[in-house]
Amino acid sequence: MVILIGGVSCTGKTLMAQKLLEKYKIPYLSIDHIKMGLIRGNKYCDFSATDGDNELTYKLWPIVKGIIMTNIENGQHIIIEGCYLPPEHIKDFEPEYLEQIIPFYIGFSKEYVEKHFDSGIVEHRSEIEQRECDDFYMNKENFIKFHWEIKERCKKNGAKFFEINDDYAGEMNNVYKWMDEQVEAKRWS
Repeated sequence: MVILIGGVSCTGKTLMAQKLLEKYKIPYLSIDHIKMGLIRGNKYCDFSATDGDNELTYKLWPIVKGIIMTNIENGQHIIIEGCYLPPEHIKDFEPEYLEQIIPFYIGFSKEYVEKHFDSGIVEHRSEIEQRECDDFYMNKENFIKFHWEIKERCKKNGAKFFEINDDYAGEMNNVYKWMDEQVEAKRWS
């Protein structure tokens, strides 16, 4: 079983992966760590941390897809989280792989971003990892745009999308309940 948690930065993907690791005893992998490992460890790496999300997704997705396939083929469970999980490519897996994958995305509504940007989003961006704040990327207008874009991509591609509208903790509890149902179904299939 492979659990894929996608969405825009600072939505709680890493925190959720950590909680799922603790609950299900399934390791997780951050795509950001793969990205930085390639950048820092490979002198032939043809991208950098400052490249745009679309370019990074294009470069990282084949590697992530290979990791997903290898885990399924080896009968190993893993949680993979990150921004570079394109909803339009998840359905490209063969059916025997898809039946072992639980993909979903987390995002914020425009209203949530407008109401909670400083006190909820920016303030909690380092719950698990210590992160610097990129003021160009981390601004209210960009966040509204990025969340709308991922929501539309999920809709267009039939990907499960959870939109946080008001109460982060309460609405994330619904995501955890859904996850429990999905994991239970995969364990007995």
